[in-house]
Amino acid sequence: MASLTIKGLPDELLDRLRRSAEANRRSLNQEVIVRLEEAAGLRPRDAEAILARLDAVRTGVRLKPVTAAFIQRARKRGRP
Repeated sequence: MASLTIKGLPDELLDRLRRSAEANRRSLNQEVIVRLEEAAGLRPRDAEAILARLDAVRTGVRLKPVTAAFIQRARKRGRP
C-alpha cells in the first residue's frame, strides 16, 4: 500500500480533521483515507448515518419555534 506526505497543511484544517477523527472514533490516518475515498467517489455516503447524526444534533438543540408573533417582536426591537 502506498503512502502520501502532505506538506503545508493549514493548522486549522489539521485541527478539524483531528476533531472529526475523534468524533468518528478513527485514527487521523483513517479519517483522511475515508475523506479522500468519499471525495473521489469510492465510498458512498451513508445517508442513514447522516440522518441519525442530524437527529441527534436536533434533539440536543432546544429552540423555540419561529412564529409570526416572534418575528414581529424581533422587528420592533430592531427599530429605534
